[in-house]
Amino acid sequence: MIDVPEPPPTIGDTRDLLTGYLDYYRSALLRKLDGLSEEGLRTSGVPSGWTPLELLKHLTHVEIRWLRWRFLGEDVPDLYDDRGPGGRREDPWRVLPEVTFAEVREGFEATAARSRQIVADAALSDVSARTDDEHPGTSLAWILFHLLQEYARHVGQLDVVRERFDGAVGE
Repeated sequence: MIDVPEPPPTIGDTRDLLTGYLDYYRSALLRKLDGLSEEGLRTSGVPSGWTPLELLKHLTHVEIRWLRWRFLGEDVPDLYDDRGPGGRREDPWRVLPEVTFAEVREGFEATAARSRQIVADAALSDVSARTDDEHPGTSLAWILFHLLQEYARHVGQLDVVRERFDGAVGE
């Protein structure tokens, strides 16, 4: 994934704004991981215990759950692969020791490419194929905004972890 700048303040199209910021945060996430050692990628800097590598895998699966599983209604066999053995929300994010950063990054980039295609093929007003009491017919626009807040929050958390780990600061 190339380094993606923040969308310009003159942007007026909602689709371009949402997808532009989503790519910006995807790129920011990868920038913050670049240069971390293997130890840094697998070391937690927070009391909850997640590691930068686990965060990358988690955000990959967040996109899969929202765009492929909920919006398209696909059956996704590894829907909760970023969670512990029980697949519960309270289980920690996890990356098995034998899984490499390159593998997790490749999965993230493939997921981002698939997500871009899903969004390109739909209207922002289209609603999700899967519904439940909490999310009855969720619009694509809402899903994209939800993904943006998820990325913004986690990339901000990664800022702090990275600074505490090796002093790196910046965009």
